[in-house]
Amino acid sequence: MDRLYWTSYALVANERVVSQQSGVRLYDGDRKSGYDGGRCTLTNLRIIWQDVSYNDQVMALQLSHALQLESTPSSFSHSAKISIHLSAAPPDKPSGPVRCSAFAFIQLGFLDGGMNKFLKALQEVLKNREWEKSAGLGVGPGGVGKDRPLRAGIVGIERNIEKRQKETEANISKAFEDLNQLMVFAKDMVALSNNIAKKITDRQGSISEDETVQFKAYLLSLGVENPVTRATHGSGTTYHKELAKELCRVLVEPIRELGGTMALADVYCYVNRARGVQLISPDDLLNSCRLFAQLKLPLSLRTFDSGVVVVQLTSHSDERVVGEVEQLVAKSGNLSASGLAATIGISLVLAKERLLLAERHNVICRDESIQGLVFYPNLFVSMDT
Repeated sequence: MDRLYWTSYALVANERVVSQQSGVRLYDGDRKSGYDGGRCTLTNLRIIWQDVSYNDQVMALQLSHALQLESTPSSFSHSAKISIHLSAAPPDKPSGPVRCSAFAFIQLGFLDGGMNKFLKALQEVLKNREWEKSAGLGVGPGGVGKDRPLRAGIVGIERNIEKRQKETEANISKAFEDLNQLMVFAKDMVALSNNIAKKITDRQGSISEDETVQFKAYLLSLGVENPVTRATHGSGTTYHKELAKELCRVLVEPIRELGGTMALADVYCYVNRARGVQLISPDDLLNSCRLFAQLKLPLSLRTFDSGVVVVQLTSHSDERVVGEVEQLVAKSGNLSASGLAATIGISLVLAKERLLLAERHNVICRDESIQGLVFYPNLFVSMDT
């Protein structure tokens, strides 16, 4: 910190403010100084630090002393910092906060954030080196008006950063070109899959049922043709209505095969897998599912007492589900949620909800022990009858 000197906040000739950040702490090397939480102003010639509590306590650093910059991101216990490596202090330097320092660098700690913006502005100022253009104008102490050799360290760092940025931009552009080609190819494949599916339907007799089901599963993995997006349908209610119709087209058959109900989490995975690269967010999915009833679609959104949210067919009947569960439990003697899930091929969450539903209808009863929750036929009801 012996390169800093006391000054006033007034700007000198040819000086202009570039960036400003409050809540900045000064470090003498790695050591905290007593100058905390001040306002740091970056100009095209200097860095000016002012104590917000004592406006007359102002110090400055001539940017002509800056040799190299390093940045440290914030962490759980440390604020983001910029390290400025400095040249030797001139012998005629005015008095400052530190007479002699053991460190050849200072640090700016950004307690209130804003480090990235300030760092970018500082790098641009050091790249332009306007103090060299202002030579002989007497803009202040510390050698701003003196001829100084070009610091290869700063120039080299700036060139490397610029080179890496260009390479990154080129790689990103190439990646998006490949992605666009993939999306075009995917549309062709989806159209082809629809044609094949139509031919399978027309020639159902020459292909076995198992082969048909398996091939349709392969076709589904190719994606949804012309998926609904915000780019084509906007971002308001229209988008959610069209998305709800698309969900209905995609989900009716799979939900029917699962017995009429599918957990909302499974719906999210199923739909996004079918859409390929045109993914939808959980919020958009939920908002679209809430419109099923309004649009009179054959699907509905249901929330169980346990909080589990599912999408089910409007024709889904609790009485039919209860009857199926009662028969399976009677056939097996007893059944747990995992057993029911494995038997009928549904998720564990839905299996448990079906058992609880049957329990509420008094057709089965539970036995809860250290082995877990198991359900048995409700013999108490049959004894009463």
